[in-house]
Parts: sequence; C-alpha cells; structure tokens
Amino acid sequence: MAGKYYEEFEVGETITHEKRRTVSERDNQVFCDVTMNQQPLHLDAAFAAETQFGERLVNGIYTMALATGLSIPDTTDGTIVANLSYDDVEHPNPVFHGDTVHAESTVLDKRETSDGERGVVTMRVDAYKLDGDADGGETLVCTFERTVLSLKREHAE
Repeated sequence: MAGKYYEEFEVGETITHEKRRTVSERDNQVFCDVTMNQQPLHLDAAFAAETQFGERLVNGIYTMALATGLSIPDTTDGTIVANLSYDDVEHPNPVFHGDTVHAESTVLDKRETSDGERGVVTMRVDAYKLDGDADGGETLVCTFERTVLSLKREHAE
C-alpha cells in the first residue's frame, strides 16, 4: 500500500506523481463510448478540423479522471474511506491525442472527523501536458480540488 494515512498528510506539501500517461485516440474513443458522450469535437476529425482547435480534443472528464488516477498511488491507495467531493474544476488548455499528462497534488486542508477516527483531506490536483520541447516545458490542462475521507493509521483494519 502506497497511500498516505491522515496523519501523514501535511498542509502545504506538494506531491509530484511520478507516473504519467500518453493519451491515445483509443483512450479518448473508449471513454466517450462508455460514458455515452458523442460530442463530435472529441470524435469527428472532420468536424474538429473546422473548429478553433483544428483537431479532436480529448474529453475533459477523461483528463480529470486520468489526473485523479495518476495521483492515487501516492495519496489514497489503500487508505481512503471515500471520495467526498471534486470542486472548482477548470480546463485551461486542451489535451490532444498523443499528449503526455502528469499530475501533482498539493494538500490544502485537513481536519479530523468528529469521532476522531478518520480525517478529511482536501488536495488541489494539477494536471500538465508535456510540451515536447527541449527545455522540458509543460502546460496546465486541468486543475481541481479533491476532498477525501482518509483512514487514520491507528484505526486502519
């Protein structure tokens, strides 16, 4: 188990997640299919070519879900009771097929539950795509707050 218990989170800490993923056309297609989102901007190359983007965009909800998934091993894998909320979601820049995405989480707040057996932790998750240039630049593509109910080590089963 790699996740953190409530006591191990520190307000203000930023966790850079090592894992990253290059988003494929198939990733986007399957996500749109299983969620029944048939928006042509995601699926129709001819339609998307006529937009300001000039090509298909990766579904923004997929980008958010990917950022969450990339963050789990270092934050809540095996130590979470429940996801409580996702707030203040923004997609400042698009993701395209072939973009490589990575994430980092910053702990914004934490507090014990009233019974003292668990804790509530709020993190900001920022997802970036690599720009592919020699200087290692990156562009913010999604940011949101994730609030979780976390186990305390002494009460873990």
